[in-house]
Amino acid sequence: MNAFLYTTTAFLVVLGVLILFHEFGHYLAARWAGVRVLRFSVGFGRAIVTRKWGRDQTEWSLGIIPLGGYVRMLDEREDEVPADQLSRAFNRQSVWRRMAIVAAGPLANFLLALLIYWGNFWVGVEELRPILGEPVLATPAAQAGIVNGERVLKINGVPTESWSEMRWQIVAQAAAADSVQLEVINVRHEIALRRLDLSAIREAGWDGDALDRLGLRFYQPKIPPIVGRLSPDGRAASAGLRVDDEIVSIDGLPIAAWQEVVRIVRASPERVLSVGVVRGGEALLLQIEPALITENGSEIGRIGAGVRDTGDMRNELLVTVRYGLFESLHKALDETGDKIGFSLKMMGRMLTGEVSWHNISGPITIADYAGQSAKSGAGQYLKFIALISISLGVLNLMPIPILDGGHLLYYVAEAIRRKPLSERSVEIGQKIGLFLLILLMACSFYNDINRLISG
Repeated sequence: MNAFLYTTTAFLVVLGVLILFHEFGHYLAARWAGVRVLRFSVGFGRAIVTRKWGRDQTEWSLGIIPLGGYVRMLDEREDEVPADQLSRAFNRQSVWRRMAIVAAGPLANFLLALLIYWGNFWVGVEELRPILGEPVLATPAAQAGIVNGERVLKINGVPTESWSEMRWQIVAQAAAADSVQLEVINVRHEIALRRLDLSAIREAGWDGDALDRLGLRFYQPKIPPIVGRLSPDGRAASAGLRVDDEIVSIDGLPIAAWQEVVRIVRASPERVLSVGVVRGGEALLLQIEPALITENGSEIGRIGAGVRDTGDMRNELLVTVRYGLFESLHKALDETGDKIGFSLKMMGRMLTGEVSWHNISGPITIADYAGQSAKSGAGQYLKFIALISISLGVLNLMPIPILDGGHLLYYVAEAIRRKPLSERSVEIGQKIGLFLLILLMACSFYNDINRLISG
């Protein structure tokens, strides 16, 4: 239940921030255009909280259903407008001003992503270094000749500093190219080039972990099996295990690395293990029964013990990606532009059938990723918000009636025709848009449920 509440809270924070920024973009553009804003709502349905503020006594509201929001403006098509307020009605504005008000929502989402990336690059985020582990046999990574411990320096000549940056560059390249060239350096400081086949990503679809399909794994160094911390109420502490104990065997099997301890414990819930340890030169045998816990839907064992952090290993595996103020802005602009371009490209390929609609994620998947990124730290959580903000901005610009992009399509037609579309045309468009939106939501929920069932 705690994990559920954590994930739900992380998801609601993401939704709240994205909706607030999106609607605030519409609000500020409306104020700039001189349009009176009657209501600013985050969420739909019955209002939980409502307050009136400002010169125009705008209603600021929090709805009970947190899956969207809206800005209601003075408009003759919705209600009677007093004569002295006609100039402030939305429908009385020029087509260009109406376009600016509508476009301001998605643009606000892009601006939010830009600000997050700028802050992250400037302050610095601790990331995994792009160090490759032993590749899976018979995969593109193995065929490319990748060796355990090689660190990626460049991808197609572009420097890469972190694992997440490497992942993004590979996925972005896979959208247009059949292969990519990795420049790597090994533990002996020898530089080599590896040609990685990317066709496996497109052939199997884009859903899931693209790097896993290529056989790319993160480097797993052999960490000495020395206890560094214990949970006071954990099974390990209760059985007599102490900090600085070295685990040398489990059920008679020799232990050479901490990863082996983790693997055996996770696979042995509620099964007594004979754990051999060395303490101050003395050999001891302890009986530890891992507790049964549920993690991501699977039952695993846990004893409440953590490995000793030597510090050197941390420096070897982690890097803080940080730039100067103006260089950070340049990087943030590139990052935002790349993500917008990639999102548009993928949507276009979905429409042409090149990419499966199974890649559309709904609220359940987004909530899951929100919880995971929040657990990874503030920097990763903010990057996740930026990515979803870009996706929301791009989605809203799709030329589907009801969405902002659909309204922009109406206004473009009006600008060309030099007169508004007929009410009948708009009504038909709204019905089509509603149908497409329901279809899109049904598809995303189906994909979410299918992921849950398939694990």
